[in-house]
Amino acid sequence: MKYYALLASVSLIFASCNQKQNRPLTKNIKPPVAEKKPTNLEKHGDIRVDDYFWMNERDSPEVIDYLERENDYYDKMTAHTKDFQKDLFEEMKGRIKEDDASVPYKNNGYWYYTRFETGKGYPILCRKKDSLENEEIIVFDNNVMAEGESYFSQAGYSISDDNKIAAFGVDTVSRRQYTIRFKDLETGTLFSEKIENTTGSAVWANDNKTVYYSRKDPETLRSNQIFKHILGTDPSKDELVFQEDDETFYSYVYKSKSKKYIIIGSSSTLTSEYRFASAESGTSDFKVFQSRTRGLEYSIAHYEDFFYVMTNMDDATNFKLMKTPITATESGNWTEVIPHRKDILLEDIDIFKDFLVVSERANGLNKIRIMRWDEMADYYLPFDNETYTAYPTTNIDFDTATLRYAYNALNTPSSVIEFDMNTQEKTVLKEQEVLGGNFDKDNYVMERIWATASDGGKIPVSIIYHKDTKKDGSAPLLQYAYGSYGSTTDPSFSTTRLSLLDRGFIYAIAHVRGGEYLGRPWYEDGKLLKKKNTFTDFIDVSKHLIARDYTSADHLYAYGGSAGGLLMGAIVNMAPELYNGVLAAVPFVDVVTTMLDDSIPLTTGEYDEWGNPNDKEFYDYMKSYSPYDNAFAKAYPNIFVTTGYHDSQVQYWEPAKWVAKLRDTNTADTQILFHVNMEAGHGGASGRFEALKEIAEDFAFLLDLENITE
Repeated sequence: MKYYALLASVSLIFASCNQKQNRPLTKNIKPPVAEKKPTNLEKHGDIRVDDYFWMNERDSPEVIDYLERENDYYDKMTAHTKDFQKDLFEEMKGRIKEDDASVPYKNNGYWYYTRFETGKGYPILCRKKDSLENEEIIVFDNNVMAEGESYFSQAGYSISDDNKIAAFGVDTVSRRQYTIRFKDLETGTLFSEKIENTTGSAVWANDNKTVYYSRKDPETLRSNQIFKHILGTDPSKDELVFQEDDETFYSYVYKSKSKKYIIIGSSSTLTSEYRFASAESGTSDFKVFQSRTRGLEYSIAHYEDFFYVMTNMDDATNFKLMKTPITATESGNWTEVIPHRKDILLEDIDIFKDFLVVSERANGLNKIRIMRWDEMADYYLPFDNETYTAYPTTNIDFDTATLRYAYNALNTPSSVIEFDMNTQEKTVLKEQEVLGGNFDKDNYVMERIWATASDGGKIPVSIIYHKDTKKDGSAPLLQYAYGSYGSTTDPSFSTTRLSLLDRGFIYAIAHVRGGEYLGRPWYEDGKLLKKKNTFTDFIDVSKHLIARDYTSADHLYAYGGSAGGLLMGAIVNMAPELYNGVLAAVPFVDVVTTMLDDSIPLTTGEYDEWGNPNDKEFYDYMKSYSPYDNAFAKAYPNIFVTTGYHDSQVQYWEPAKWVAKLRDTNTADTQILFHVNMEAGHGGASGRFEALKEIAEDFAFLLDLENITE
């Protein structure tokens, strides 16, 4: 493998790359042609004709055959990049410290940490009693557990208060349907019971024998039931503690940091409701904290005689903090601790014996605020740039003045920092190592710029590029966004991204509406009947980057996954001329059909995000932007679509049908490629190295379009 080192001048890259490579001829390779079997889909008197509806039949031999032919076509079309993909994989893998370990944290007399061994793709979960100098105890070796499995994921690892038993969940299909098991940590043996079809998490009562867990609806995969299990008993006889009958809500269970309460949550996009009960024994006597009221969102944390409540009550769009006695939890008893602020989003809180730590966002930037309960101190941690990410990490200990938080920036590897909230002194416990011998953060330039939206608003954009990259319109640029569910894409460091930056790419994160980068109103302005703002924001950022000579339409690329894949589908319909290539990962592109099918996982819980198309107003609006419904004859850019056959979030048939229709309607001489991982789901391949192979495929697609061959 020839490593493409940091060059003295990125212009050298383009001098060599603008010469056409001698590729094998691919024009004679014909893509698979999906048979058209028109199906009429009628709603509100409107008929949509879906030629590829037959692909929805999971496990049909015809469907499997078509997907396999798509994979064969992809392999043939990218055969000339296979060696380069291997080089990229080895390059990215070479930056990772394989024999790595997390920073240990102490909980209930044990130090816990995760480590990796050289050549192994899965984590080893360990602990040491009392002191880090003591003998290591391996709780779980995922490498052993994953043997013989094409996919493996462990989740929900939790230990009883007497430190003797571990509960954990395992998924070997990638449908996010976990089986909960129990392990005796003194003997290493597994208990006989298996609890199927769960979220993977189990919450221990303080009696060390009772656990609470969430079970999923087997068809929709909505977590709608909370059960109580007594260790050593038959799971089929577990007691149903709570059932969520509203199909737009999902349920979950956790223990308060104080360890005093078991809390059952029930949430939809717009509404929250909690129940709580003593954690001392396996009770089923849960009390409603505050009954659900449409539009009222809240979350709760316990401290001494009060619950602290983050809420949007009384039009607190960016949320405020309130408290209420544990004996009177209804909203009429809530009193204000931190008021609502129009320019600051309240994101989270961490409670300590003497301190309240508040996570905020102001003008898009993370803020960590430290407040003493006795009001003797109130200050913010200092951060000195505009392209960083900072957040509290594992802070299990309640009686401590030490806060752990993480920090990284677009050009700065991740650090775990220990901060003394009394003395305000900090200690870096660990900084991510970037191997390979040639990483220097000073070689990369970070910027935050603002693009003007079509309606006059300002859209923030975080950018990084190599210092030798010229901003004269010739550089290739990869523009990323997500833009849904209020999920914010913070500007964080990536070792894999270096493989693009070192080859002359600029990387830009468009903080479009639909996320919460600029507060809750930024999210509200990019959902439901305002969803198109997400798409036009992305396009307006693209136009701004071209106008400012960061790139040109011949060298601009777009990337998004899942709901961000919907964004990709929308922009290639709305402004295909702006992009030379698009990466669409597990894309949600058949919006109307999916949102009309309440048997599909997640559909009913999504109505408050996208709208319910059973209402004609939402039906018409969705239909006006749904990528699949709006794929008409036009010159599409080069597109690479990926999916997982077992995806529970976005079913494989959405991208499969979309690709078939794109090929049928595309008027340009461009590539539309489709790769289906037949063993994976929404998150792609399992294991830290297998995932790199998928990134290498994405990067090879982009670099190939730029004629960059090494």
